[in-house]
Amino acid sequence: MDENPGLSEGYRRASPWPLFIALGLPIAEVGILFGLVPLAVGGLLLFCGSIAGMLREAEYTASAWRALAALSLLVVAGGAALWYADATTQSDLLIRAYSMVGAGALMLLAGVGGELFARDADPAL
Repeated sequence: MDENPGLSEGYRRASPWPLFIALGLPIAEVGILFGLVPLAVGGLLLFCGSIAGMLREAEYTASAWRALAALSLLVVAGGAALWYADATTQSDLLIRAYSMVGAGALMLLAGVGGELFARDADPAL
């Protein structure tokens, strides 16, 4: 009788990324919803960084840094959409747009810097 039925040797370790994704998304949402810039930026960094790590761990991408840079473009696009909505509707969305664009710029800087300067180090493993 096998003491661990249904498990293979390839699945012996647990991934930490789902926990950080589950924490990053609500933190980012609360920060964006209430206009709390540190929570919005920190939550977006945690959420997108964890997604990039998970993509690298599952071997969907060759580099977590490139995935982080690609996700940063999506966050900047979302911030630009909020910026446009603020200009057209005269609502108070500008601080939320600034926090999303700022978080996207930080992620892009980290992605490009990591790809250029951390070639030997793999952040996901």
